[in-house]
Amino acid sequence: MRRFGQPPRKNITYRDRPGAYAILQKGNRLLLTEQADPGPELQLPGGGIDPGESPLVALHREVFEETGWSVRIIRKVGSYQRFVFMPEYDLWARKLCHIYLGVPGQRLGSPLEPGHRAVWLETGRAVHALAGAGDRWFTRRTLGSGT
Repeated sequence: MRRFGQPPRKNITYRDRPGAYAILQKGNRLLLTEQADPGPELQLPGGGIDPGESPLVALHREVFEETGWSVRIIRKVGSYQRFVFMPEYDLWARKLCHIYLGVPGQRLGSPLEPGHRAVWLETGRAVHALAGAGDRWFTRRTLGSGT
């Protein structure tokens, strides 16, 4: 599986943390989420898959919690891993990021997740603004080299 970011440290035990994330394009814009903490950054909407939850159910839930929008998922475009410390959980994690392509549906309300807000950006700008190298790589690969 492709890895982005730092390699795993030999002296650390990592816990697998699967998650589902979406590239959501409408016209020439992408729907992203801005997470305020630990510092403001733009991300593909999505997040952790809870025990017993399917990736698609988690993705619909997480996109709504982080953006307030419903989505229609078209297809899975790939997966990658990254090794990180998650301060909100006091956890060293091997994040298994499953990436999907979809389209935004309707705005159902404000984001429920504290510290998140929905952001619309022109596709080319959005790709460059994404904080995660894996998110940037998959978005470029999925939407074409012109992004």
